[in-house]
Amino acid sequence: MRKILVTGGTGLVGKALQDVIAEEKCAEEEWYFAGSKDCDLTDEAATRGLFEKVKPNCVIHLAAMVGGLFHNMNNNLDFLRVNLQINDNVLQAAHAHGCEKVVSCLSTCIFPDKTEYPIDETMVHNGPPHSSNYGYSYAKRLIDIQNHAYYDKYGCMFTSVIPCNIFGPNDNYKPNVSHVIPGMIYRMHKLIQENPEIPEEDKTFTVYGSGKPLRQFIYSIDLAKLMIWVLRNYNSVEPIILSVDEEQEVTIFDVAKAIANAFGFKGKLECDTSKADGQYKKTASNKKLRSLLPDFQFTNFDEAIKTSVDWYIQHYDEARK
Repeated sequence: MRKILVTGGTGLVGKALQDVIAEEKCAEEEWYFAGSKDCDLTDEAATRGLFEKVKPNCVIHLAAMVGGLFHNMNNNLDFLRVNLQINDNVLQAAHAHGCEKVVSCLSTCIFPDKTEYPIDETMVHNGPPHSSNYGYSYAKRLIDIQNHAYYDKYGCMFTSVIPCNIFGPNDNYKPNVSHVIPGMIYRMHKLIQENPEIPEEDKTFTVYGSGKPLRQFIYSIDLAKLMIWVLRNYNSVEPIILSVDEEQEVTIFDVAKAIANAFGFKGKLECDTSKADGQYKKTASNKKLRSLLPDFQFTNFDEAIKTSVDWYIQHYDEARK
C-alpha cells in the first residue's frame, strides 16, 4: 500500500485531486489530504508531527500562501517568508521520513519577466521575475534549487510541476486575495444580485486593467489528473510544465466574456485602465509534457468556466469569500 500525503489538500487543487481519486478508486493507494486546520506547516515541529502521524511514502506538496496580483503587490515580504518556511519544513520532513517521492507545485509566475516566448523548463532561473510578485516567485523558485540539492546529496526523487493559471470549483473567491477568474466570478455574481431594481441590461461589469494581457488557464480537474500521472510516472528531478497548449491562450477580456456568458449576464463589460495589468504575457510551452503524454485532452475553456460558475452559484454559502 502506497500512502500519499497531500499538503494544501483542502484547497482548489487538493479538492480536485480528491474528486479524481474518488472516481478512480485505486486500491493500491491510500491518500491523506491535509489542510491548514490539520497542521501549521510554517511550524517545523508541527510539520514533523504530521509526517509522523501519516507516515507517507510520497507527498504532493500544494500548500502555499497564495493570492492574486494586488495581494502579491502589497505583501511580497510575507509571500517570501511564509512560503520559504513551508517549503523548507515539508521537504526536510519528507527526507527525514524517507519519502520515495515529492511532487511540489510551482507556478509560471516564477519565470523571468524579461524573456523569450514561449518559456520552457530550462528558463526558470534566467533572470528576475516580474516585480509585482517577486516574493512568491523567488520562494517557489527555491523549491527547484532544494529539489536538486536533496537529489545531489541524498538521491531524493523530489521534483516539481509548473502549472499555468489554475481555476475551477472550490477556488478562493475572497476579494483582494483571489486570482483573476474567481475574482471576476465573485464580482459578477455580486453585481447581478445587488440592486435588483436596476435592469441587468443597464448594469456594467468592470474588468480591472486594459483586458489585453494574455494568459493560459488550466482547469483544476485536468491539473489533478496530470499531477497524479507525474506522481506515478515522471521520474526526474527536473521540473515539468503542466499547461494547456499555446494556442489556448486567452486575453483577460476574453475571460470576462466567458464568465459573462456562463452567468447569462446581459449587461456591458468595460475596462478600467487605471488598474494595473501585471505581466503582459507568460506564454508557456508544454512541449515536454506533450512528448511524454501526447494524447491528453484538456477540458474546453468555456465549458470549464461554465462548470466553475455553476459550482459557485450552487455552493455560494460555503464558498471561500
